[in-house]
Amino acid sequence: MTFCLNSIILEPEKEKIESAIILLHGYGGDGKDISVLSLNWKRHLPNTVFICPDGYEKCQINPAGFQWFDLNTEDLKTIIEGSKRAEKKLFDFIKEVKEKYDLKNSQICICGFSQGCMISINLGLTSTKPFNCIVGFSGKIIDKSDIQKRIISKTKFLLIHGNDDDVVSPTNLLEAKDFLLRNNIETTSHMIKDCGHHISAESSSLALNFIKKNLHNY
Repeated sequence: MTFCLNSIILEPEKEKIESAIILLHGYGGDGKDISVLSLNWKRHLPNTVFICPDGYEKCQINPAGFQWFDLNTEDLKTIIEGSKRAEKKLFDFIKEVKEKYDLKNSQICICGFSQGCMISINLGLTSTKPFNCIVGFSGKIIDKSDIQKRIISKTKFLLIHGNDDDVVSPTNLLEAKDFLLRNNIETTSHMIKDCGHHISAESSSLALNFIKKNLHNY
């Protein structure tokens, strides 16, 4: 089976696949970049397949990388329309993942960094059925007014942000957490001290523990 998105796939060697973690890279990155997280995580999640797709568009400012939607614009309408196209593409991709590995949404965790976090938040709120959990690093809600009208799912969230992030302001973590809690969505958050716009070892460890807990409670 060929997925609709080019992907790095790390399957367990012997164990039966019981869950999947889909990792979404940031603006200008690719699946290989974000797959680094799986190098440690897979030792603790032996029955999990890790899937790291490339964005379906070439990045506007880095043609060697990919994007989930165009951020090289200040037009909010263009950004929202692009993010909705990315949602559809990713929902099609997730459907393929579920069919290939015989999984349900409740057995799937979606993790995203930066722009990947932005789209992960949307996926967690607009899926017809909740995912096991969503982990977002260094991201934000794309547009609160838009997503407020489209919430149909209440997946558990973990949001992590560095307090020294100079790319996506850490205030976005507080705003996203407030928005989610106001909509009765279970949300945990961590602000990481002395961390910029990247996934630190502490962030990775916090995310792994959150995912392990939720997958084991499935």
